[in-house]
Amino acid sequence: MRLFLFSCFFFTLNTAVLASETTHWGYDEDVSPEHWGSLSEQFKTCETGKNQTPINIAQTYKSTTKHKLDIQYKASPNDIIFNGHTVQINTKNDDHHDYIEIDHEKFFLKQFHFHTPSENEIYGKQYPLEMHFVHVNNKGELAVLAVMFNIGQENSELNTLWKNVPEKENEDKIFSQNINIEKFIPKNHGYYRFSGSLTTPPCSEGLIWIILKQPLTLSNQQLDIFKTRLSHHHNQRPIQPLNGRIVIEQ
Repeated sequence: MRLFLFSCFFFTLNTAVLASETTHWGYDEDVSPEHWGSLSEQFKTCETGKNQTPINIAQTYKSTTKHKLDIQYKASPNDIIFNGHTVQINTKNDDHHDYIEIDHEKFFLKQFHFHTPSENEIYGKQYPLEMHFVHVNNKGELAVLAVMFNIGQENSELNTLWKNVPEKENEDKIFSQNINIEKFIPKNHGYYRFSGSLTTPPCSEGLIWIILKQPLTLSNQQLDIFKTRLSHHHNQRPIQPLNGRIVIEQ
């Protein structure tokens, strides 16, 4: 029965993701986030969902039980694409070297991408850039690890990423240089955790969200390069209601 339920989940999610690739959506005018739920039947959750992301973390529950977050990123990215909404870097990760582990459950890294300004807020603070690491476990469940960026010293690995972004939209480019993914992870692994959703259509729910407390930095020039690739638009979904959800702080 459990296998059947996960099979149904895969079918539903894959069908919805296919719809997100064939239905035009965006961040402005008639295809902006407030209209996502009406653009496709598969996007209804964007409008009706009760556990949507992003959120403003304004109140937390400090758990007395330690839930250690283990982050292991060893491999190098496989390819990079600008899909019209963000710059996305896919990982091959066939040997499962790249993963996070929480509550004795491993989630394997599939891809990471960027949003400007940040989608989630921490005590009302919005950051210039937010990075999302998307993972999946052996049961098909998703977990997103988010890292915030402030303006400051440049990030050397970002320079390499930006240089590899394809000129054409939806064109894949294989990496010719190694990227140290660990350079995108702060030393302090303190975090906020909550139940949420994809922040883009189909806005599927049931995801574990982990937002690291310690931000990293990038330079103004690095941020401008990303904004220029987005034609100076933003790619951030507005804050969604908590609807009684609890944010756990570790």
